[in-house]
Amino acid sequence: MKHSFLALSLGVGACVLVAGQAFGQGRNCADRETVVDRLAEGYGESRQSMGMGANNSVVEVFASTETGTWTITVTMPNGLTCLVASGQSFERLDEELTPAGIRL
Repeated sequence: MKHSFLALSLGVGACVLVAGQAFGQGRNCADRETVVDRLAEGYGESRQSMGMGANNSVVEVFASTETGTWTITVTMPNGLTCLVASGQSFERLDEELTPAGIRL
């Protein structure tokens, strides 16, 4: 009886874990090519900047200079790209940044 209960508990726990991961990834994540194509075709957005994030992830900002929409994505090393944030009123700034600690 104890073995059956333990096996049932482990099985239910594994199902909950897998379902949670699939749900979290399914809503806002897909392979990178699909995401980039969707941003380009659906919103006219192209990559404006990029950088390295935690755990070797790539953080990218996509935007449309015509409509002002923007999207921030994170691509994991396995190629899965997730939408992190999006909005409107994107503007490109051509200003020099002042290093921290220097007052003008």
